[in-house]
Amino acid sequence: MRTSISSQPVRADRLRQLIDREAARAGFAAVAVTTPDAIPQAPMRLAEFVADGFHGSMAWISETLQRRADPSTLWPEVRSIIVLAMNYGPESDPRALQEKRDRGAISVYAQNRDYHDVMKGRLKEIAGKIVARAGGDVKVFVDTAPVMEKPLAQSAGIGWQGKHTNLVSREFGSWLFLGTIFCTAELTPDKAEEDHCGSCRACLDACPTDAFPAPYRLDARRCISYLTIENKGPIPQEFRAAIGNRIYGCDDCLAACPWNKFARAASEAKLVARDDLRAPALADFLAMDDTGFRDFFSGSPVKRIGRDRFLRNVLIAAGNSGDASLAAACESLAADASPLVRGAAVWALSRLMEPTAFSALATSARQDDDADVRREWLMATGNHPEIRTHA
Repeated sequence: MRTSISSQPVRADRLRQLIDREAARAGFAAVAVTTPDAIPQAPMRLAEFVADGFHGSMAWISETLQRRADPSTLWPEVRSIIVLAMNYGPESDPRALQEKRDRGAISVYAQNRDYHDVMKGRLKEIAGKIVARAGGDVKVFVDTAPVMEKPLAQSAGIGWQGKHTNLVSREFGSWLFLGTIFCTAELTPDKAEEDHCGSCRACLDACPTDAFPAPYRLDARRCISYLTIENKGPIPQEFRAAIGNRIYGCDDCLAACPWNKFARAASEAKLVARDDLRAPALADFLAMDDTGFRDFFSGSPVKRIGRDRFLRNVLIAAGNSGDASLAAACESLAADASPLVRGAAVWALSRLMEPTAFSALATSARQDDDADVRREWLMATGNHPEIRTHA
């Protein structure tokens, strides 16, 4: 009995050394350990988020509330949770691109390979070595199961959830991808990180659409990332101008955080921005068919929203660009097979064309067979006195 008691910490320490070593070898910037019962307050906050309707159309959140509330519900055998973080920091402030309105701004995390693909294989390798050394069983998750990664990361000490609800690290700022390894091994948990936001509200004030009703609370329905990625329908009129040239996601609240002064650029080649996604021309995307879209974004997170939703976003950006040379491409898309694309094209044209020219186009084209597209024509003509006079 005495031998067993004294040897167990040694085995745990050695296992932790292996985990730290293999995590560094796999390119992870940080690794820490927590327990399944370490986030008792997180489920209540998530339930409030859903009760207020802040999750919008993301039904999977409400459908998995109970499973998210307790990691043991997801897997009863779990004894320790290893949280791993990979740095994807940009080389410069991504907000600078917003001044180039003829260019599309793609969120930093989506400017190269899908991080799920980059991280999952490496997590499996580490998990396999844990089993080989300690036995037992493991499960690997990378944002693909009802796991509350950010609260777990805070409880493990990797960072804290800032007022924008994202994880912030004193070493890496806002730019960390998270993955977890659930295991049956008993590991010593690390100390939780404290909140270091203080009185700062830079992230809240930076949001173009006022998506934060209060610190630490996000209304996803107003968030540009939600509107351009998760939202499957037309982008509500009230947010279109504020979206600017953001065509996939938004980094404003992340980039505004003062802790980014300690951030460093990503070293993982698959997470460093592709040259053709740093400042892509809107004109190039407006000419993209489905095959071209799939080929161009192969291996990218952008691919998952599909060509129609992506072109909806590009058309909103075109409408905000003030670049009349994009009108011809937008006019072609006003006859696209997708109602979602046609509707966005109408809005873009209403902002790029002269009133008389748009009026003539509206007269011949607004009898669309889709109710949403007809509504776009009516709003576009009804909101402009000059156009209404000619329509």
